[in-house]
Amino acid sequence: MLVRDAMSTVVLTIGPAHTLRQAAALMSARRVGAAVVLDPDGTGIGILTERDVLNSVGAGQDPDTERAHAHTTTDVVFATPTWTLEEAAVAMTHGGFRHLIVLDRGEPTGIVSVRDIIRCWAPERQRAAQHVPA
Repeated sequence: MLVRDAMSTVVLTIGPAHTLRQAAALMSARRVGAAVVLDPDGTGIGILTERDVLNSVGAGQDPDTERAHAHTTTDVVFATPTWTLEEAAVAMTHGGFRHLIVLDRGEPTGIVSVRDIIRCWAPERQRAAQHVPA
């Protein structure tokens, strides 16, 4: 199975000047765990995850004044729609993260998460288990 089969095409895009509260509200409303941060004048494409927001708030920082750019991961590993789910899982495991931005022709077209991969693999494993002789 390929990344394009598992990825979410709901891509929340925010700017680097969004506050963490604004980013969290948008992620919550869209029911996503990450936002693509587009900074055309700076670092390009980055990602802000729910964990980034959680770490900031846990450190006592004010979500109304902290800006996305200060918490954005800019050293991003990107997937393509034609990667296998195994390739995506290896990249996530190796990098220690749970989301991959999917780029197609240089543009973000989706996000694939560990949850997306598990959702696809679980039915395959169940079908395989049903065919195992007892």
